[in-house]
Amino acid sequence: MKFRVDRDALAESVAWAARSLPSRPSVPVLAGLMLEASSDGGSQALQLSGFDYETSARAGLPAEVADNGKVLVSGRLLADICRSLPAHQVEVTLEGQRATLTCGSSRFTLQTMPVEDYPALPAIPATSGTVPADTFATAVAQAVSAAGRDDMLPLLTGVRIEISGEALTMLATDRFRASLVELAWSPGRPDAEAVALVPARVLGETARSLAAGTELGVALAGSGTGEQLIGFTAETGGSSRRTTTRLLDGEFPRVRQLFAAEATSTVWLETAPFVESLRRVSLVAERNTPVRLTFETDQVLLEAGSGDEAQASESMPGHLSGEPLSIGFNPSYLLDGLGVVSAPWCHLAFTQPTRPVSIAGCAEEQGAPDLSFRYLLMPLRLQG
Repeated sequence: MKFRVDRDALAESVAWAARSLPSRPSVPVLAGLMLEASSDGGSQALQLSGFDYETSARAGLPAEVADNGKVLVSGRLLADICRSLPAHQVEVTLEGQRATLTCGSSRFTLQTMPVEDYPALPAIPATSGTVPADTFATAVAQAVSAAGRDDMLPLLTGVRIEISGEALTMLATDRFRASLVELAWSPGRPDAEAVALVPARVLGETARSLAAGTELGVALAGSGTGEQLIGFTAETGGSSRRTTTRLLDGEFPRVRQLFAAEATSTVWLETAPFVESLRRVSLVAERNTPVRLTFETDQVLLEAGSGDEAQASESMPGHLSGEPLSIGFNPSYLLDGLGVVSAPWCHLAFTQPTRPVSIAGCAEEQGAPDLSFRYLLMPLRLQG
């Protein structure tokens, strides 16, 4: 095997393909990155692949291929080397059990792993439709904000993706909060219907890593087909990206109905100042203690701490429609939701002091909320 490739393109593709390699692989070959060079019918390309039995990543890029072949080398070591190479073309040659990488006057010799021991990567399902990559990345960031992080409850560490025609919906919950994101996309078939529960961590990392592309292809098998994979494809700067991950299995909680509650009080607050005030006041909040929010007609008072503990309070302008109320929230969970509200104003809809608040963005002061993203958060009991 022998090929030559652009250094920057190689470094970027290696870093992307190696991002999901396990730090403690169950078998040594899973720490490897497969490099496959091929020249077929005038088309010359290099494909990089990584797999840990759960998530696969494949990156393809143009290369000058002198000899076809493939080699398996340490993925993390190759990524470290590629990041530090000088600004020259990179040439890789396989000689026996060693791969030689040359770039300018730099030369590295890498020990190879047995290619025959590397597991076959799963085939990506047929593409179900496409969505703008940056739109999808924003929506995923909003959805995963409410996903669980406790591996003892794996079902709650996922994001439920629902496809129905031209609508794509994402839901997540950890029992204390929930998120609902709705966006339009371009389905492969107008009657497309599918549901999948995707690991939130993998979905978030994948969406961020593919955000630089234009269109993102979502490959999701329909219900009842027996497929347990979801795939994503994108073209970025002349290089291709393909990734798959195994789905979670189980019945996701029915949280959608919680978003249908009718509000009795609503509040509008400027998003950035609210986040800054909340961060300051929450500095004195002990673990698992709430920040108290008291809403009046034209302002909100934020308070934390009590008794002999450190205390903090701050007020800021706001607009209340309905009866004044006082309510407490976990400040970290509240900041998580506000952190993915991209609008200049946030809209808080309350039903009862013991029921979740619904948070959405607003384009203008006292405007109608943008319901394409909503974040529900359960309140905490206030002392006294």
